[in-house]
Amino acid sequence: MNRFLLLSERKICEAKKYLPSEMQMGRLADFFQNLSDSTRLKILSSLSLFDLCVNDICLLLSLNQTTVSHQLKILKDQNIVQSRREGKIIIYSLKERAINEVLSYASESL
Repeated sequence: MNRFLLLSERKICEAKKYLPSEMQMGRLADFFQNLSDSTRLKILSSLSLFDLCVNDICLLLSLNQTTVSHQLKILKDQNIVQSRREGKIIIYSLKERAINEVLSYASESL
């Protein structure tokens, strides 16, 4: 079998050092899968503007409380959003501001 290599064995070994591990690839796939749901994208976009409680998100996006709470749980379980309690109210925010940058970049690229 005639096999052509565009990269030398040394370059292949060097490149493999920079590729994500299988575990990292799985985490990346999970992260981007969370961005594939339009409701979650709406919530993340809202949280990129302000830290919000569930009721504020519901009013802003015209969604019901059950839907918003369910999607926030998914985002929180995936370590994308975080919450803090202020009295009886739970306020949600983006875990990392880099998520906002990903959303902005994707929006501008389309």
